[in-house]
Order: sequence, then C-alpha cells, then structure tokens
Amino acid sequence: MSFADAPRRTPQAPARPRGRRPLVIALVVVAALVVVVMLAAQFWTEVLWFTQLGYESVLWTEWGVRAALFAVGFLVMGGALFASLSVAYRSRPVYAPSTPEQATLDQYREAVEPLRKVVTWGAPALIGFFAGTAASGQWQTVLLAMNKVSFGQADPQWGFDLSFYVFVLPFLTFLVGFLLAVVIVSGIGALVTHYLYGGLRIGGAPNQGPRTTRAARIQLAVLAALLMLLVAVNYWLDRYSILNSQGDKFDGASYTDVNAVIPSKTILAILAVGVAALFVVAAIIGNWRLPAIGVGLMVVSAIAIGGIYPAIVQRFQVAPNQQELEAPYVQRNIDATSDAFGLDKVEAQPYTATTEATKGALREDADTTASIRLLDPQVVSPTFRQYQQNKQYYNFDATLAVDRYTLDDKSEDTVIAVRELNLGGLGNEQRTWVNDHTVYTHGYGVVAAYGSQTGSGGRPAFYEGDIPSTGKLTELGDGYEPRIYFSPQTENYSIVGAPEGTDPWELDYPDDSTDGQVKTTFGADGTVAGPSIGSFATKVLYALKFGSEQILFSDRVTEDSQILYDRDPRTRVQKVAPYLTLDGRVYPAVVDGRVKYIVEGYTTSNAYPYSAQRAIDEATQDSLTNSSASIQAIAPEKVNYMRNSVKATVDAYDGSVDLYSWEPEDPVLQAWEKVFPTAVKPMDEISAGLMSHLRYPEDLFKVQRSLLTQYHVTDARDFYTGQDYWRNPTDPTVPGDNKPLQPPYYLTLQMPGQDSPEFSLTSTFIPGGTTDREILTGFLAVDAEAGDEAGKKSADYGTLRLLELPRSSTVPGPGQVQSAFDSDADIANELNILNRGGSEVIKGNLLTLPVGGGLLYVQPVYVQSSGTPKIPLLRKVQVSFGDSIGFADTLDEALDQVFGGDSGVDAADADGDKASEVPDAPAEGDGATTDPTPAPSATTEPSATTEPSAAPTAGTGGGGDVTDPQAQLDQALADMQTAYDAADAALADGDWAAYGEAQDQLKAAIEQAVEAENALSGQ
Repeated sequence: MSFADAPRRTPQAPARPRGRRPLVIALVVVAALVVVVMLAAQFWTEVLWFTQLGYESVLWTEWGVRAALFAVGFLVMGGALFASLSVAYRSRPVYAPSTPEQATLDQYREAVEPLRKVVTWGAPALIGFFAGTAASGQWQTVLLAMNKVSFGQADPQWGFDLSFYVFVLPFLTFLVGFLLAVVIVSGIGALVTHYLYGGLRIGGAPNQGPRTTRAARIQLAVLAALLMLLVAVNYWLDRYSILNSQGDKFDGASYTDVNAVIPSKTILAILAVGVAALFVVAAIIGNWRLPAIGVGLMVVSAIAIGGIYPAIVQRFQVAPNQQELEAPYVQRNIDATSDAFGLDKVEAQPYTATTEATKGALREDADTTASIRLLDPQVVSPTFRQYQQNKQYYNFDATLAVDRYTLDDKSEDTVIAVRELNLGGLGNEQRTWVNDHTVYTHGYGVVAAYGSQTGSGGRPAFYEGDIPSTGKLTELGDGYEPRIYFSPQTENYSIVGAPEGTDPWELDYPDDSTDGQVKTTFGADGTVAGPSIGSFATKVLYALKFGSEQILFSDRVTEDSQILYDRDPRTRVQKVAPYLTLDGRVYPAVVDGRVKYIVEGYTTSNAYPYSAQRAIDEATQDSLTNSSASIQAIAPEKVNYMRNSVKATVDAYDGSVDLYSWEPEDPVLQAWEKVFPTAVKPMDEISAGLMSHLRYPEDLFKVQRSLLTQYHVTDARDFYTGQDYWRNPTDPTVPGDNKPLQPPYYLTLQMPGQDSPEFSLTSTFIPGGTTDREILTGFLAVDAEAGDEAGKKSADYGTLRLLELPRSSTVPGPGQVQSAFDSDADIANELNILNRGGSEVIKGNLLTLPVGGGLLYVQPVYVQSSGTPKIPLLRKVQVSFGDSIGFADTLDEALDQVFGGDSGVDAADADGDKASEVPDAPAEGDGATTDPTPAPSATTEPSATTEPSAAPTAGTGGGGDVTDPQAQLDQALADMQTAYDAADAALADGDWAAYGEAQDQLKAAIEQAVEAENALSGQ
C-alpha cells in the first residue's frame, strides 16, 4: 500500500451569497471587541490599581516574566511535539508491508487522515498551552535563580554556598523536569505516528524485514538518547536534593543517604549516559540489542544499587549502631534548623520554679504584676460593640488586638479595635446601590481600653472612643485621621469624591447637634486612594469588572470620583508583594496621626539543606485561628527556612502600602530587592512612632515554639533518643475533647535576667509523647518590643528566652491549673450560681508569668447574659501559684489570697475600678440610645416590682428575715433574677445609673447565694 499523497483536485466551492460575508466579518469583529473589553475589565483595571499605589513595576515585572515563560514553555513543548509529528509523518514509508497488522491499521489511517492537519497543529497547541501555563507558574523560581545572592555559608556535605540550594537547584530541577516532559511527549507522538503509518511494526515474522524504517529508528533513538541524558542529569541533581530529604527522626541526608544513596545516584547517572550513547550507536548501526541490554542493566542497577544496597546498609550497618552513626548528621540538622528559623537567638537557662506561695513573694516583680493584662481580646469584642459601636453599620473584629501606648509617660498594655464599616448591619430597605457604594463608604475611629485595669461593673476602662473621636490617642500630638476607608471587614467597593462645591453625600458620623448626620467628601484635600473613574472608558471597565451597570449611569460617578476596592490590608500587601508569605493576623495602630494596619511578611524556602521541614499552616493553628474569622489561617506551605524580613503597613485612610526591610541581611529578601529595586523601603525610613508599635509576629513565634518542642535539645545523641521532647499544651478554656493548641499571648513582663519589663510574646511547654501528665517543662518568651527610635531596631528584639524546668519539677501546666480551678469547691459553687438565672460564665485566657521564683497563672472570668444583648463583663479573677488558688473580684485580692494575705505588690486594680475616660455610645438596634449620658427618668427607673431590695445581710434574703439556708438560697436566686431583669431594662433604656445599681444588687445577691450554698454544704 502506498502512503504517497494523492493528486489534489481543485474543489468547486459553491457560490456564496455576497450579503453574508460582511455580516460574518461584522460578527467576528464585534466578538473580538467584546473579548478585548472583557479582558481589559480584568487586566487594565489591575494596571490602574497598581499604578495608583505606585507598584506598577511589580505588576509589569510579574506579567512580563509570566508571559515570557509561557511563550518559552508553549514554543518548546508545542514546537517539539509539532516537529516530532511532522518528521515522523514526512519520513513515513511509501509502501507499507502487506501484513494483517497493517491491514488493520488501514482503517485507522483512513479515519485519521482527514483530521491529520488538525491534529498536527492542534495537539501541539493544546499541550503547549498547558506546558506554558505550568512554566509561567514558576516565575518566582526563575527570578530567584537569575538574581541569587550568596548566603556566605557552605553546606556541610558538598561545600557549596547555600544559595545554590535555595536559588539555583529548584530552577534546575524544574528545568530538567520540564525537558523530560517535552522529550516524553515528543517520543509518544513519534511512536504513535510511526506505528500508524508503518514506520514501526510490533507484530510479524522476522523474515518480513526490519521492524523499523531507518528514519523511524533514527528519530526514536535520538529521542531515547535525550531522555537518558536528562535522566542522568536528574540523578546527578538528586545527589544535592537529598540534603532536603525528610526522614523519620530528622530531616536532611542521613548516614545511609551519604554513604549509599549518593554513590548509587552517581553510578546510575553514569549508566544513564552510557545507555544514551548506546541509543546513538543503535541509530547508526540499526541494532536495538545494545540499548535494550543497557536499559535492562539500568533497571536492574536502579533496583539493586539504588534500592537494595541502601536498604542493606541501613538494616545491617546503621540500625545496630544508629545513635553513633547518625550523630554527625543529626547535628547538621540541629545546626541548620537553628540557623534557618532563628533559633540561634534562643537563650536557654534552667529555672528551678518553686511551688510554695509565701508572703511578699512578688515584691521583686512589682512592675510585672502591675502590668498583668486582665482584658481578654478574644472575649471583650461584644462589650466594645455594646458600649462603643455607636451605629449598627459599624462593627469590631471578633478578636481584638493587644498593643502598647505611652500614656502620661507610662507604657500601657492596650486592647484596641477599629470601628469598621459593616453594611450587614443595615436593614434590607437601606441596602441600595447608592447607599452601599456612595453613602456608607467608611468606618470611623478606634476604640482603646486599658489592658490591666477594668471599669465600673467589669466593663473595659476606655481611654479612647466615641464619635467624634475623643480620648488620649486623639490628644497625642495633633490627633489622628479617624476615617477608616480600608480595613479587614470592608469588602464592597466604594466610589468616593465629588466636584468642588457639591454638597457632601458620604456619611461621616451621626451627630444629634446638627441635622443628625455629618457628611464628608473624600479627596477634597487632594488625597488619592483609588483609581480615577471619571472617564467613560474606565466606567465601562469597572461596570464590567463588578457587574454593576449603575457605575455607568449614576450621577454620583463624576470626573472627580475615585473607586476603592481590594480594601482588606492583607489583600493589598499580598498583591504588591506576591513573593511574601503573610502572617494570619493584621493589627491596627495609631501612628503619626494615622490609623495604620501592620502586616507581617515572611520570606520562606523549602530548600535549605538539612533544616527541618514544617507545614506552617499546621504549626500555626490554635484556638484563635479555629474560632476567629478575623485571624486568617496562614497559606498551606511546607518550609524549612523562614524570616520575618518585611514589615508592611496599610494606611486606613488612603490605602497606601509601605513595605519596610526588617531583616536586610536576609539573602532571600536581597534577591527580591534585586528583582523589585524600589518596592521595599529601607529600615531607616521607619519612623519612631511606627517603630514603637511594631512587634514580634505571632506566626513566626508559633513555628519556633513548635520546633523548640524538639530542638531545645542541642546534643545530637540526646536528640536522637527523643526522651526529652516536649509539646505545646492545648487550650484548656476550650470545651470538648479535641482541643486546639493554646495560643501565645502578648504580655508585659520581666524575665529572669532582664533589667526591666518588656512587651513579650509568651508560650509554655509540657511533656511530649503520649502521656497525659500536664506538668510544666518550659516557658518561652520573646522580646517583642521593637524599640522607639526611628530606623533602629532594639538590640534585644527577637531574643527568645527559654526557661527550662527541672525534669523532677511538679509545677502544674495550663491543663492542670484549669482543672484545679474547675474542681475547687468554692469556685465551682460561685461559678455555678453565676451560670444560673439567664447568665453565662466565660473563662478568659489563662496567662502564665514567671514571677515570685515560680510560675503564676492568671485567668479573668467573665459573665454575660445568655440572652440578647450579650455583654461579657469581668466579674472574677482566678490566680494559681503552685498548689495555692485565689478567686476574688480583683486581681489584687486574688493575689493576696494566694500569697498568705500579702502578695507584696499592688496589682493595677488595687485602687478599685478605673472610670472610663470617654462616654459610651451603644449601638442602635439593641434598644440603647445614642445619647452618651442619658439622665434617668421616672419611666425608665426600675419599679418596686422589678428592683431588688437592699443588699441582704447574713441570714436575710431580700424578702425579710430568713434563717433556713435553703430558703435563703431560693431568695438569693430570686433576687439575682430580679437584678438581671432590672439591669436588662435599664440597659434597654440607656439608663446607666440604674444599670450600675442593678449590677451592685446582683453582686450582693450572688454573695448571699454563695453563703447559702456553703451553709447547705455544711449541713
């Protein structure tokens, strides 16, 4: 049978009506315009967004490199496959042997032939597209390889600079893998074509001639030789990649890897080169026997040399002497992990903690004790909302931030929240396009409360809040810009700005002294926060981008309008710095007259030789990431190198993003600075105001504490045995059996060896393994205070101070302490009473402090209504030191209970409640008035039927003389319910004087109930 092309006939095309051609052309042009406009709506709006922020070079660099890699990947893969198919087809035999096999293939040839050109062009284009897409995804790998920076440190096995492993080796591995895919796909295409058109036979007798044509033999042999050469290169690179292998006990190359696996990879690489040469010989002499033998030998060698030999070495040489033989390689792992994760900053010291609480034991820790934070930022958000939300279209994060501010020449731990825009608080009738996107455009102000002191009735003691903003932060310098246009909860786009002279329509804040509302126009002072949307073209693009035709037709979209979107600070930083891994928490600070969101940026790698691999999404999970939507889980990623190299800020008013180099010596950051030379500012440009609010990041600390459960052991032989491994405790305040880890806590404390208390991030350790024994084995605190000098980091910042308790220690861990609190009879009785009558007890964060020569535990206890509204108020404080427990209304009283009646210090709440320094502004929709200081009236004052009697005395309930304990308890419970009802009524009416009286009556009723409960227990 002949495969020669048949003579071509000139087809007689049917005559087409002339009227159709212009219509078809017009439809094609319109379709092309629609596609172009739709693409522009996505891509050009990104250009406008980046240009407005000043980071357009980041976008163009990323897109340019992606496009170049896509083109290269597409051309290499598609071109190679096209060439392989074309060469195979053009070199097909003119006459195929007359065999049953070829007769069967005739049917397929006839079916394929009409589609041959489509397949020849279409298959390479399709596969090339996928290859180009995969290649473009490696843009960061390619850029790092092209801009590598020396680490100045050699690996312990080959002596190469670590930059080879972090920057170059990942690129080479990707390149070889890509080329292997190209050769394999091209080979498959050649095989199929040659077989289909007779150049390759599978069946048939030997006397029917050679099974391959000369052309097929040469093409397939060359492709096979290229494949073997790439396999050889891959084996060679594996010799270096093995330094990042993951083992059962430690990561990095082990004794067996170094002495058996690496030599086997070398031998296999040489064999692969030899087999490649045999394929070249086969192409010349036409005999496949030699390369077939070579491939067989290579397979046997891979099994014997690459698999069996290392297994024999491991089983019979290493296993009986593993601790000694692996010691040098374990030490490499310890040293590399310490360098890669900053564990070289750990200052470990033994701490023989006492468990005996004696009088005056805290006298030397007066500053630390006075700074103990009582306000739990995870609990008090509803309380902030009730007292400071002001309007239903504002809201606070579910988990608030802990910071520190210098007030009256004293550093104060502070719980701070931003009053963010929350359109979900509006009624359905208010949710119009005009309101959503042009009226309700921003939040307003921050709310701050003392962390170590509480206000009246267990409320936070606010020192900044209200609308317009008042308080100590407003009084700092010239105050601050309170408008919040960019924040984590702001998801909708807003269109702001208006021509000069136009009446403002953006709602600024409610004000009863005017017409009820104060309005503003963003940009009237020349501030730019988003791309201009004044032209018709940009209106069309953004109308398509957001699927909103109102952008085209609204009179409020003018030449002076700006459009604000991607308003979450974390999103903005990730877009302008796509090479950074971002911390899960974003926190606000008032800095130099502006509200700034601070975002922690990490440079990471998974190619640091011998360092331990960690899945950072798993290492950073705790009870906060599991329960709080405001703290995002970090992106899944396995790393063995991590640096907090960038501190980023996002201005809450104009959305500007600033990236600051925090670890300028980091080679990975230096490489990215070569790629984007203007994106990251030097540390010198960090102002003193910003420096005073920067802190050590939580996610990095979580990864470090996870590693320190093992890597506090620095001796290789001890590390190998694992007998002194620790673990992080679970959060004892979370109900249920499968508890997440306890989060680290920011505290101001003075560690042993420190000269003064410092703002720190802390965590604890308990024994590892499968034991359920929760004694304390270690306490970790990192100096989180960045300093207060412009452009200068504190010398102690980042120092990890580890207190190692003796192995014979019996200091209780967090779980034991919580269990002791819960099982204490007196505490249980009172908490049970607090849980009755429509109320609910909430256990706050369990803080640990190394004071008094031991470990002090402090836990605030909150009570809130089980109905609506929920207002968690601090009612009690639990304290534990050794085996001693205190439970009182204040921290000062609880400490005195523990330390024999005199702790030796005055806690921050020793002088009683601290009055809030700003008026309350409850939210609408909860039955509360917006008047911050309402006067009680006859209609809102609790009546005789709802107001409980004066505080009962011993043996006397609210209804008179009651001597029976059960009757006394019943009366006290009735008084508690009455007081709750009175408090709810007063709260609904905004009568804060009556509310305070009801709270006092509730406290008296609770005390009476406790006394009655104790009397019943005695009977």
